[in-house]
Amino acid sequence: MEKELAFLRLDEAERPLAAIIGGAKVSSKLPVITALVEKVNILVLGGGLAFTFLKAQGKDVGASLVEDDLIATASGIITKAEELGVTLIVPTDVIAAAEFKADAENEVISFADGGGIREGWMGLDAGPATVAAIADTLATAKTIIWNGPLGVFEFDAFAQGTLAIATKLAELTGAGCTSIVGGGDSVAAVEKMGVASEMSHVSTGGGATLELLGGATLPGVAAIADLSA
Repeated sequence: MEKELAFLRLDEAERPLAAIIGGAKVSSKLPVITALVEKVNILVLGGGLAFTFLKAQGKDVGASLVEDDLIATASGIITKAEELGVTLIVPTDVIAAAEFKADAENEVISFADGGGIREGWMGLDAGPATVAAIADTLATAKTIIWNGPLGVFEFDAFAQGTLAIATKLAELTGAGCTSIVGGGDSVAAVEKMGVASEMSHVSTGGGATLELLGGATLPGVAAIADLSA
């Protein structure tokens, strides 16, 4: 636990500090996104939760997962990032599919020049331009924390963005960057690519890790702090 807490003390992390937050819903990651936008230099948003942010930007996201009640909140986070000078990356292109199926018909959709996802289709993975932009931006970071996949990792056709980031993190760690991976699918990704041992730290804290990053006081951690005081 001491090692875990040492890696998660982001205020002491070497900068530039980047965070990659993916997963399905904004609501489950909102506390940590809200906290991180004030702590990091680079914030990458991917997975299903990114579509609420894209809709907040006025993008046509088709039938992608969107939490309409959090669009205003997402817009506020975008504004906060701009005010703080945080580099915010949301998908500029996605792999969209006609159905939520492993073998669904799919295509690359770009949001550039007013483009969007066609009616009834949904975004299921980060597109190649987005993955390239993330990789290029992460190359400037000294510390990277990653929680949550960039696509529907359970389906091979929509796992490529997540796997590409896993490979990139291994490369950057080998070049001296500190990498911290947490969250079931993120851990599964680095394990699938055979690079888990190449990360600086792989957290097994799951939801507790998110709570800690979101600024929550965890009873067990507080008790340890009291004992060591």
